[in-house]
Amino acid sequence: MVEDFAPFREFICGTIGAHPDLQVVGEVSDGQQALHEAEILQPDLILLDVRLPTLNGIDAARHIRRLAPKSKIIFLTQESAVEVVQEALNLGACGYVLKSRAETDLEAAIETVLKGKNFISHGLLE
Repeated sequence: MVEDFAPFREFICGTIGAHPDLQVVGEVSDGQQALHEAEILQPDLILLDVRLPTLNGIDAARHIRRLAPKSKIIFLTQESAVEVVQEALNLGACGYVLKSRAETDLEAAIETVLKGKNFISHGLLE
C-alpha cells in the first residue's frame, strides 16, 4: 500500500486486513519507499496513489514494473483525468480505482485483478 495520507492508508489496510485471504505485507508513504519495498517484498499486488511525495505514482510504477515484474498494480487515487488513467493502464496497471469509490470498488478490484483481469472504477474512460 503506497499512500501519503495516513488516515486513508489505515482505512485501506484495515479493510484489506479484514479479509482472511488477503494480507498487507507493507505500507509506505512515498514513491521512493515504494520502489525499495516492492523490490524487497515482491508482493502479489501493489495499491499505488498517483500523487505521492519524492516520486509520483506514475513514475514509481515505471520502476516497479522492472523491480517487481510479477507484482500487479492497482492505482487507488483521486486523479480522474483520462490521460492519467490511460497512462497508468499503458504502464501495465491492472486496475484503477477512485478513492471516492474505494468502499464500493476496492474489494471487487482486488478480486478481479488477482484473477488476472483488469478493473476500472465506473465512469472513468467514458
